[in-house]
Amino acid sequence: MPRARKGSAPRRGGQRSGGGARSSTQADSGSSEDEAASEARSTTSECPSLLSTAAEESFGGDAVDEQGQQEDLEEKLKEYVDCLTDKSAKTRQGALESLRLALAAHLLSDFLLERRLTVADALEKCLKKGKGEEQALAAAVLGLLCVQLGPGPKGEELFHSLQPLLVSVLSDSTASPAVRLHCASALGLGCYVAATDVQDLVSCLTCLEGVFSRSCGVGGSTAPVVPVSLQGLLCAALQAWALLLTICPSAHISRILDRQLPRLPQLLSSESVNLRMAAGETIALLFELTRDLEPTELRLLLPRPPSLPLQEDFVYEDMEALCSTLRTLATDSNKYRAKADRRRQRSTFRSVLHFVEGGECEEETVRFGLEVLYVDSWARRRVYAAFKDALGSGMHHHLQNNELLRDIFGLGPVLVLDATALKACKISRFEKHLYNAAAFKARTKARSRVRDKRADIL
Repeated sequence: MPRARKGSAPRRGGQRSGGGARSSTQADSGSSEDEAASEARSTTSECPSLLSTAAEESFGGDAVDEQGQQEDLEEKLKEYVDCLTDKSAKTRQGALESLRLALAAHLLSDFLLERRLTVADALEKCLKKGKGEEQALAAAVLGLLCVQLGPGPKGEELFHSLQPLLVSVLSDSTASPAVRLHCASALGLGCYVAATDVQDLVSCLTCLEGVFSRSCGVGGSTAPVVPVSLQGLLCAALQAWALLLTICPSAHISRILDRQLPRLPQLLSSESVNLRMAAGETIALLFELTRDLEPTELRLLLPRPPSLPLQEDFVYEDMEALCSTLRTLATDSNKYRAKADRRRQRSTFRSVLHFVEGGECEEETVRFGLEVLYVDSWARRRVYAAFKDALGSGMHHHLQNNELLRDIFGLGPVLVLDATALKACKISRFEKHLYNAAAFKARTKARSRVRDKRADIL
């Protein structure tokens, strides 16, 4: 089972409890986009399409014969694995996309354990000899493969075999930024799940830090101008780095904070809204980790003589300037930015500012099936966001059935419910209609009081 994660202590509430995060600066690929991409490739690929009519029935339907569904699914997966070594680049891309969708939507650890060496060898060849989209898809599949195999010896063996290649591609400035982006995400996710040696963790942290640190100036309050083509890469590297910080030992955390905390605020002036949000969330995470350090470790970060008494709370020396910047981003109303971007940015930085000033993380909940996942720390937000970016629309399925995710988020054993129990918990369509009607009426009344010009304004 995986190591204990920072901020993963279970909480009470609902059927099950745990932690996670809702916000993410990378765009989540919805099921409709996945289907469209797969269908587009199926017209030019010899590899069988994952989302054909028969596949939709076996992949997403509630058929009675589950064993027959599983057999059909495994047969298709065998075809996809065989297509990974095809001579046609389009066929290999179609197979990688189909595997990505299957690994995100289903739990296939037993099937993959028998073929992990074959799949790993094929992915290595795609990363080495492929180009552009093929390399990006291979890196994405590799991250999902680590999630499927989990933190055991097999998963660790897979990660160790492909870690040098991921680091090599990520550090290659001549490689495509999109490929390097997916390698950064796969490196962070794979290290989080499978790495057990602290040296492996430190090595991955150093590699990821080297990618986004180049965009932070040595001095000054503004960062150098980053090309648009590299903004996504910097965002992915920063998020993967922040993910690994949640499991980093305290001895290494203190040195990293001393080096990076004064420099990260420079990224808040970036032209990319995603990079600004990633920087803001990472700063909040650093403050959270800093406040969890022991007083002896915290003394190294504070600009005071060792003889003076140490305050219990962490005090950042440029707090006033940082809060001013965060407050500006939380109330930004510049019209030259897209309305949706302004809304996301204001929501994110309101939460960041609230935590930096008051030390309280706003709690959110994620409901899936009959269970509830609680969001109550920035460490959990980052962990949840990383898995959500990788799994997409299959996140809820993995939360319900994947032991790795359930252990990380403190959800306990997998719930086993028969058809009778599920039917008893299901709300009828008429009851749902009555509930929605009552909620609509209450919401209308509440808003009418606020909108009424005759209402008293205090």
